[in-house]
Amino acid sequence: MKLGLNLGYWQRHGDDATESVLAAERLGYDSVWTAEAYGSDAFTPLAWYGARTTRIKLGTSIAQISARPPVTTAMTAMTLDHLTGGRLLLGVGASGPQVVEGWYGQPFAKPLARTREYVDIMRKVWRREEPVIGEGPHYPLPLPGGLGKPLKLITHPLRADIPVYLGAEGPKNVALAAEIAQGWLPLFAFPSKIEEMYGASLADTPDGFDVAAMVMVVISDDVRAALDGVKMMLTLYIGGMGARHRNFHADIIGRMGYAEAAEHIQALYLAGRRDEAFRAIPDELADGISLVGPPGRIRERLEPWRRSRVTSLLVMGPRDEPSLKIVRDLVLG
Repeated sequence: MKLGLNLGYWQRHGDDATESVLAAERLGYDSVWTAEAYGSDAFTPLAWYGARTTRIKLGTSIAQISARPPVTTAMTAMTLDHLTGGRLLLGVGASGPQVVEGWYGQPFAKPLARTREYVDIMRKVWRREEPVIGEGPHYPLPLPGGLGKPLKLITHPLRADIPVYLGAEGPKNVALAAEIAQGWLPLFAFPSKIEEMYGASLADTPDGFDVAAMVMVVISDDVRAALDGVKMMLTLYIGGMGARHRNFHADIIGRMGYAEAAEHIQALYLAGRRDEAFRAIPDELADGISLVGPPGRIRERLEPWRRSRVTSLLVMGPRDEPSLKIVRDLVLG
């Protein structure tokens, strides 16, 4: 199992994780990842950390496809990959209707078809075999009826096969990742339930396909407080990160076997009863998707992850070098 550090969003002035990234590189972490939603973008912090490191791989988890045309993401990825000596892992995803329609002002229709077309265009850009033509309905290139002509990337990429990962939660999205990408980025993974939830979707993954699961890690002797931290995060995602009748995060919790709980949590949250929503989250759920407690407990709870399809563990939470070393020793031995 490979080990990565997921930094999430860049938040504010002074939020510079360079020392954490350098520590992760010294300790043998395979990758570091940044995120975006409707605040900081994913690429700028990654370039910042990439300029200060030499070996650690650099991942976006995830770059939203509605934020940029596919050729823009392809150019950004090519540039960053070149500048960092071929270390980019490009995670992309469709996000959700609240962000896509509310922030980008674009329709959310047909996310699977759009993602397929998006990735295909990026790979045409990187290959530079011929001027890029987009023949699909979502990203036609050149624009029909206009003055544009097919163009070819001016710069030669360092790699024509930059690894693409898909952020996906539904079974069809995960199957798409297995078909067209080099990896899958699950936001919530309950290791003992992955096979039941996604076994069919992952049945035909190619050799080397990377299931890079994000997991919240809290090293603490106070297991109760650590679990409560995970539950606070779940309260927001289940209750507020989506529309009332279309919340992909609540849906995935439902597929884990907590459908009634997810519906109840969302109803409480949207009614403004957030403390009750927090208390309604089952401890078993919070514990199942995270690694919390003293090192001995975390070591024991790593076993289901090792037996699962997960091939990369992207830890969220630890930032200081001693904590990162504890996680390294537990995961990599």
